[in-house]
Amino acid sequence: MPKSKRAKVFNLTQVSKKTREHKDKLFSNIRDTVPEYQHCFVFSVNNMRNNYLKDVRHELSDCRIFFGKTKLMAKALGQTPEEAIAPGIEKLTRHLSGNVGMLLTNRPAETIIDYFEKLHHVDFARAGVTASRTFTIPSGVVYATGGEVPEDYDVPLEHSIEPELRKLGVPTRLVKGKVILGEESGEGEGYTVCKEGDVLDGRQTRLLKIFSVCLSEFKVQVLAYWSAASGEVTELEADAMEEDKDD
Repeated sequence: MPKSKRAKVFNLTQVSKKTREHKDKLFSNIRDTVPEYQHCFVFSVNNMRNNYLKDVRHELSDCRIFFGKTKLMAKALGQTPEEAIAPGIEKLTRHLSGNVGMLLTNRPAETIIDYFEKLHHVDFARAGVTASRTFTIPSGVVYATGGEVPEDYDVPLEHSIEPELRKLGVPTRLVKGKVILGEESGEGEGYTVCKEGDVLDGRQTRLLKIFSVCLSEFKVQVLAYWSAASGEVTELEADAMEEDKDD
């Protein structure tokens, strides 16, 4: 009797695990590439988005960006003066921990720092992100932005979305084709979707997206960089960078 095909499992993805060959290639690429550049930056990424990172790679096409196991990248640079691939670069390895990457460039260090300081993209938050502020839908007629802009510049929310709001826990109802929350007069406290500091779940992020509220920001933070000319590592403090932007 032939085997039943009903229980057969088909893998629809083509994602493969990183092999020893991948790791060796990253190691050798870093070792081979560092001597070709004047500066090596270590940076962290807040709220990673591949589409924004692709833009960075395109705009810095004359540079090299590496992501991988931080221990592997540190080993490639060399963690002691004897192992270091270039004088002084071993001091950079202490910053290789967490969600960080490396950038190699021949551009002036100040140009790279200035580029990343000005790089900001707001986006819809994903589950697990901490809410940067409180968002409350006011009582009364529900508008498309949930009260984010004055009513004179907004439009009432489409009635077709009302069933989804109720499924997501918002106590709305339809009155003469308009989505109403609480009293039609607008009296009441409204409905709080999230509070500042909340770790957002899927329900909250969906509600934020319905009302076009972006609480996530793609941002690259330069932690430190090494310069071939001096063999020195310069550390950048986050507070100092913020002060520079305010000035």
